[in-house]
Amino acid sequence: MKRKVWTAHPVCLILAVLMIPMSAATFMYNKILGVVEFAVTAFVVVLIFVLAMRFPNYMRDIVASAMKKSFSPNKKGLEAIQTPVVIYGKHGEIIAYNADFRKSFLDNYDGTNLHIGTFIAGVNPADAPKLGVFDTQYAGRRYSALAYEVENGVMVEFLDDTYYKHIADMYHDTKASVALLVFDNIEDFTADTDQDAAAAHLAAENLLYRWATDHNILLRRLGENRYIAVFEDVTLRRQMEGKFKLLDEIRAIRYHGRPATLSVGVGHDCDSITLSASQAKKALDMALGRGGDQVAVLNGNEYVFYGGVAKGVEKTSKVKVRAISQQISEAIDQADTVLITGHRFSDLDCIGAAAGLYAMVTKRYNKTCYIVTDKERTMALDMIERLSETRGEMFISPQHGILLTGPRTLLFIVDTHSPDFVEGDKLYSHCGNVIIIDHHRKMVNFIDSAGIFLHEPSASSASELVTEVVEYLADDALNHHEAEALLAGIMLDTKNFVINTGVRTFEAAAYLRKKGADTVAVRNLFANSLDNYRDKSKLVSSAQIVNHCAITVAPDEMMRNSRVVCAQAADDLLSIQDTYASFVISRIDQHTVNISARSFGRINVQLVMEALGGGGHQTMAAAQLRGVSLEEAKEKLIETLDEIL
Repeated sequence: MKRKVWTAHPVCLILAVLMIPMSAATFMYNKILGVVEFAVTAFVVVLIFVLAMRFPNYMRDIVASAMKKSFSPNKKGLEAIQTPVVIYGKHGEIIAYNADFRKSFLDNYDGTNLHIGTFIAGVNPADAPKLGVFDTQYAGRRYSALAYEVENGVMVEFLDDTYYKHIADMYHDTKASVALLVFDNIEDFTADTDQDAAAAHLAAENLLYRWATDHNILLRRLGENRYIAVFEDVTLRRQMEGKFKLLDEIRAIRYHGRPATLSVGVGHDCDSITLSASQAKKALDMALGRGGDQVAVLNGNEYVFYGGVAKGVEKTSKVKVRAISQQISEAIDQADTVLITGHRFSDLDCIGAAAGLYAMVTKRYNKTCYIVTDKERTMALDMIERLSETRGEMFISPQHGILLTGPRTLLFIVDTHSPDFVEGDKLYSHCGNVIIIDHHRKMVNFIDSAGIFLHEPSASSASELVTEVVEYLADDALNHHEAEALLAGIMLDTKNFVINTGVRTFEAAAYLRKKGADTVAVRNLFANSLDNYRDKSKLVSSAQIVNHCAITVAPDEMMRNSRVVCAQAADDLLSIQDTYASFVISRIDQHTVNISARSFGRINVQLVMEALGGGGHQTMAAAQLRGVSLEEAKEKLIETLDEIL
């Protein structure tokens, strides 16, 4: 019973006494009814007296149990404890307390039969003994409460540690964190000599310094576009709660239509300033690897990201590729065997990049080389068959690839940097050296054991990066088949040079055309069968528009060719007016649902897919959900869009 009988027994006793004259009056008019009322009245009076006699024993047993458990034999009563103490029953009713509790919690009033929940807010009275020690506060004071069971009740001792908790809060609030800040596209504002560019650059820098002043942040310039900031933890929390509005303010500054963008890496909750600075460097690398225009906060091994809505800034300089190409050359020289692999369900970009590297390794370095891929699960089978006709046995299965691994085996991983997506389970862990060439925005779960990491999120495709490497290291290695494979990879990821295309993209395409790439032959690689075309048309016609996003679901009968058809349907959906992104949901096996995402850059589909456990690029991404139906996957996607957009 949650309502205590003994709490109400005085009222019941009064009512029972009043029932006696009422029963007598009834007896005068109806003797039988009067006798019944006398009997009920007598039962109630007896019951109340029994309960009244048991209540002191109940209190005595609880207090005695507490005394026995809490005190040595020479101490008497709760008053022996010099801190506030209270004992409450199994229903939360207060049974006994000492003078300190009465003074601190009751303002010297009687608190018997009050509910203990008033004084341990947020804690279930029944769970208090299981917690043992917990924090609570009352009337502006903060306490550490010690709770343990006694017979038929619970005893709680309150230790007033308001001062010490205040000191601890001050320590955590004033703990310093280091941030490294970089203007992503400073060259856009400093390359020109006109006053407008200089004014835009100055406005962005002044905004940064004003932000630091307004929030009590120590900001110092390290170079032309690099800054270091030191701020207290309470300031960082406020910035995180506001989702770093600084990014939006910086992005509002434009020059010739190009927005200024800022990348920030923060090392949070570190034991020293030095460690925080080291973590900030890692976080900044992650922010830049994801395309910039965002804040990456690194706390231990966990990242939290803010921003990332602007398009990636194209890097027109090839200095980085040239420097890494030399490292790649040295790594190939030292290897006995070279393997090349990409992501599961390989596409034209993955196979095209692998073919370019294969030509370079075999012709320029004369090394044994194979491309590891699963021919049963590829979206580029036509290209694989064409290359195999000219090069012979250049493609092997992941099972065969494992047999060729060893300490002097060099593994190239192209078009992915996530261990979860690499073709061949743990293939990279069995090789002595690993080189990654990828253009996708950096994921938190990336292969960190790679000796060389050529990562350019501003590049259109992995094929573009490989073309630049081949151009530096083996200009005469490509024949027209391999040049066409690389060009097909570029055309796939740029949607025929429509999206994510920069100056370097056209330079790479021009180089491949010079090497004999036939644009008509490349276009034939994208040809569709009639059945696939019909399936694609069904998906496009059944699309639903949600928040300017086209969403369509492929029925189970399309599962066999779903990856190719769905990717093409996602591309076609972008041609619908006022559509900023497209999502095609399909089942790839009995347990897994795939979501293909595309956009022209106005919506960052990488952020959407990342929230669903996937990843990719700002304009092309995907996610795989296990153990859900197609409709459940659609509901999750719509919920994610509502949260992000």
